[in-house]
Amino acid sequence: MPDTSSTAQKIAEYLLQIKAIKLEPKNPFTWASGWKSPIYCDNRISLSYPEIRRFLRDAMAAEINSKYPQAKAIAGVATGAIGMGMLVAEALDLPFMYVRPEAKKHGRQNQIEGHYDPAAPTVVVEDLISTGKSSLLAVDALRKAEVEVLGMVAVFSYEFDIAEKNMHQADVSLTTLCGYDTLIETAVATHYIQDEDEDVLKKWRKAPDLWTPKNI
Repeated sequence: MPDTSSTAQKIAEYLLQIKAIKLEPKNPFTWASGWKSPIYCDNRISLSYPEIRRFLRDAMAAEINSKYPQAKAIAGVATGAIGMGMLVAEALDLPFMYVRPEAKKHGRQNQIEGHYDPAAPTVVVEDLISTGKSSLLAVDALRKAEVEVLGMVAVFSYEFDIAEKNMHQADVSLTTLCGYDTLIETAVATHYIQDEDEDVLKKWRKAPDLWTPKNI
């Protein structure tokens, strides 16, 4: 079995090192949802660093081998997980496809890109889980195409309660390599953030839809 605790800490260190995850409690970001957030995650940056992308690839491949040895295909969620999904599929020597949140409006109007076989049990690869809703659109598309979805494996999760609820309601097993709690612990230990910022970041995670910079 993979050593998940050391893997999570190493991933947190890597993501902070390359600023794939930015923590700015005093200068919050605005998400597409309108939420104000002291944290912003863009794991696609990891693809620019060979050592780090190989570590993420190998960690995810090991997790899939351990938890889903029966997997016969990998599906990446567009667009953030296309690169990582391809790397993982190559490492496992499995077919790869990617899934858009919705079908294209032109051309072949595909939502699933690449060859897929409904008889091939598939693992969905995601780079980031917030509420889980966009990730579950990919799962829904695969299921409508009669593809068996074994589960989902993601690089990082904010570990929101709503995400756990959404995954449970959709009957999707989610595994994440690194979570918010580990990230914050690592950020404090490495002095990436100040001790006083830790409380802000923890309060935000409890009610991200209500949090505003005035809470600082």
